[in-house]
Amino acid sequence: MPILSIQSHVAYGHVGNAAAVFPLQRLGWDVWPVHTVLFSNHPGYGDFGGAVTPLTTVEAVLDGIAARGALSDCEAVLSGYVGQAALGRAILDSVARTRAANPGALYVCDPVMGDRDGGVYVSDDIPDFMRASAVPAADIVLPNHFELELLTGGRADTLEAAVKAARALRATGPRIVVVTSFERADAPPAVVEMLLATEQGTWLIETPRLAFPIAPNGAGDLIAALFTGHYLRLRDPVAALAEAVAAVYAVLDETSRLGRRELALVAAQAALADPPARFIPRRIA
Repeated sequence: MPILSIQSHVAYGHVGNAAAVFPLQRLGWDVWPVHTVLFSNHPGYGDFGGAVTPLTTVEAVLDGIAARGALSDCEAVLSGYVGQAALGRAILDSVARTRAANPGALYVCDPVMGDRDGGVYVSDDIPDFMRASAVPAADIVLPNHFELELLTGGRADTLEAAVKAARALRATGPRIVVVTSFERADAPPAVVEMLLATEQGTWLIETPRLAFPIAPNGAGDLIAALFTGHYLRLRDPVAALAEAVAAVYAVLDETSRLGRRELALVAAQAALADPPARFIPRRIA
């Protein structure tokens, strides 16, 4: 069954759809990519070529997919970077059309807005749009730590505070909240953590922290795609988190070993489907 992935795209490197499409295909999913921007590379390099895709073009692509009668086959809509609220509304319209054609289809929202190092890097209307419209409409939402705080309006720099924030975000609509790149003051040393909140409870998972001269971009986009693919297959959020985290760690480990700045998705493709190391989510009381 296909997944409709509406995200940014780069020709060089792996962020947005360039980090999501191939891993999902490697797991056996058909993917319909719709690019909200087309850049030469991630803006983190300081300069880039390309442009934001005109809203009318994105809408025409989405309309064309719907005109094929294909939305009844769509298993999920995955959205990432949204440059403007008008585009976000077009995405939610596509979600509504997909759900009308296939009531079982999921909406997975990666609310890309910023990070602790760079702050907010989207337009001023996006945080309000995410809080008021996108997150409440989503079945699954995957903010990073900075975005969790931005969406909930408070600090979440301890485990207790982050659990409360994730539960509060889940109460606004989504059934599942995954907090990626969770950074807290009371964390064990030299680990990277992610937090999962569902109706059944809350889980924490950790992996060793890998050293990079410059941390590669796109890991959040990759975890969102892999969690989506595994959840659709397993329908178990804890198992899906374990599978996705193991694969992301394998990609990052290979990226570090090769000394690359961009995710080594192709070099590590076997590990996307069969990661060599496994990590067990721990339930939090």
